[in-house]
Amino acid sequence: MSEDDNNMEEYPTEIHDYLTAFEKSLGSVDEMLKTMMSVSRSELLQKLDPLEQAKLDLVSVYTLNSMFWVYLATQGINPKDHPVKQELERIRTYMNKVKEITDKKKASKLDKGAASRFVKNALWEPNTENEHTSKTPTKGKKRQ
Repeated sequence: MSEDDNNMEEYPTEIHDYLTAFEKSLGSVDEMLKTMMSVSRSELLQKLDPLEQAKLDLVSVYTLNSMFWVYLATQGINPKDHPVKQELERIRTYMNKVKEITDKKKASKLDKGAASRFVKNALWEPNTENEHTSKTPTKGKKRQ
């Protein structure tokens, strides 16, 4: 019997696909961590503006806490009853605040000059031909 056959007997075959996907995800996380660890934090932060630094910090701390959540679950501890849940919620709150700031920066700004031109051109102005054909006499002119 090969090692794969022994592993297949230890767990139901229905979850084999889930375990394979989980293993692939762990490999992706490992690659990302290696990439992030290859650059010093101070070098990385110098290249980023304050908003990008906040995003990086929030993603890092959220990832770390999420991994701890998974660790607790693998140890048979319910993470929903653990303080890590409150920490994740707190981090999400800050992530939403950063998202609002980013959205405000992306929002279009009002061009006052263009707006006044639109309003001016949209208003009705009587043309000069209508003024001459009106039936009311103009002031200051005598009728003959």
